[in-house]
Amino acid sequence: QVRLVESGGGLVQAGGSLRLSCVASGSIYSFNTMGWYRQAPGKQRELVARITRGGSTTYADSVKGRFTISRDNTKNTVYLQMNSLKPEDTAVYYCNLVSNLQNLWGQGTQVTVSS
Repeated sequence: QVRLVESGGGLVQAGGSLRLSCVASGSIYSFNTMGWYRQAPGKQRELVARITRGGSTTYADSVKGRFTISRDNTKNTVYLQMNSLKPEDTAVYYCNLVSNLQNLWGQGTQVTVSS
């Protein structure tokens, strides 16, 4: 069974930092892009950042300069380092893995930033 399991969410004050992790387990197609999306209450799910197996990255304009995505291919793990957090970053953060054969989502982890 293929699974994505996120961890690292929580409550933090504005200006603080959090690091999210997502581990993919099971039969994973190697050539994939892993990423983070988020969904705030009443809003659509949006891309936060994604990274290809080769390390090419894409960021939403709202997080550029504050968030950093990285991955460890040997561990099938993707990370999201979030610095200078703002209340508007509050959302459920979802891990995603996409390839020619798979489009997988994690269960989500809550990030809450207090002002």
